[in-house]
Amino acid sequence: MECCWKVTDPLQATLCTALNHIGPLLASSLIDENTGFNLADSSLYLIKAIDLNPKICIVSSCGGHLTEVRTLRPAYSHYEHFYVINEKILLPDDMQNKTYFIRHSERDLLFLLNLWEAWRVLRKERPTIILSTGAGPLVPFAIIGKFLRIPTVFIESITRVNRPSLTGRIMNHLADRVLYQWPSLARSFPRGVCGGPIV
Repeated sequence: MECCWKVTDPLQATLCTALNHIGPLLASSLIDENTGFNLADSSLYLIKAIDLNPKICIVSSCGGHLTEVRTLRPAYSHYEHFYVINEKILLPDDMQNKTYFIRHSERDLLFLLNLWEAWRVLRKERPTIILSTGAGPLVPFAIIGKFLRIPTVFIESITRVNRPSLTGRIMNHLADRVLYQWPSLARSFPRGVCGGPIV
């Protein structure tokens, strides 16, 4: 299977040939308020979607997942974006004033609080798309994103070579697009696309 990160445009490199994978997601949920024209009905919807300047919600747990998703900055830094992380940490300058902190849930009742936090953040910010390399904080955001018609793109962690993570197994059903970094995960993600290592 061909890997799709190795292209020149940074948005394509990050979001796996953006015109093929992200464009339809952006277009399918967007209707022009003035004309009522649904971009998804147009044969030009891929081009139109890229012109819409998407707003990206980047959800991550702290540590390696945050480091990994931030390697994608060349792709999303020139678009409006914000972060959601599950631990209060010292933030680099580019994350200042655009980061939400949510409670750290470890598959416990705090998950319900995370659902409420996801609802509040997504309703306030109204992103066009949710992007994440994991882990746990993504699940409540993907669930609420479904209700609000906000598509989710999940990139399985580079540390997962032979078996998907728990988040990956959940996102296989929840995410609108699943990307993985090692061809050996192809059987685990039948709807996914191999992008090759991003780090």
